[in-house]
Amino acid sequence: MTILIAYDGSDDAKAAIAFAGTLFQGQSAVVLTVWERLALTTARASAGLIMALDNSAAEDEAVGKAMTELAKAGADLAAQAGLDATPRCEPDSVAVWATIVDVANELDATLIVTGSRGMGGIKSLLLGSTSDRVLHHARRPVLVVPGAESAP
Repeated sequence: MTILIAYDGSDDAKAAIAFAGTLFQGQSAVVLTVWERLALTTARASAGLIMALDNSAAEDEAVGKAMTELAKAGADLAAQAGLDATPRCEPDSVAVWATIVDVANELDATLIVTGSRGMGGIKSLLLGSTSDRVLHHARRPVLVVPGAESAP
């Protein structure tokens, strides 16, 4: 069994890791952080989708390094929760949700675990929730875990 956990550092993503650890002690997990390259962000901005940012290859490299560290931090949390976790960081090619689904397919993941809300903010209001899109496009089980504020 391989569990793919989507991780963006948000409280809901941390709650998803903790819950997965409770349910799947000792199982193999890949903690995936997906990030947008600044060049893609600028291209989308030119289409009027989001605010433009000045960018460079060095900035993309710095963001990639920070996101790799974030994936490692998520894997550390997953290990503390009792999972046999490895980090993975991927730039998105089309959308964050699509990259999550693609990596799950590549790994033949038994389950995708995600928080109900991430760091999307205004972008998620405009483009839709990443967890919602993963849920509706993945061809495998998806566990969407609400954060502590969302739980009953």
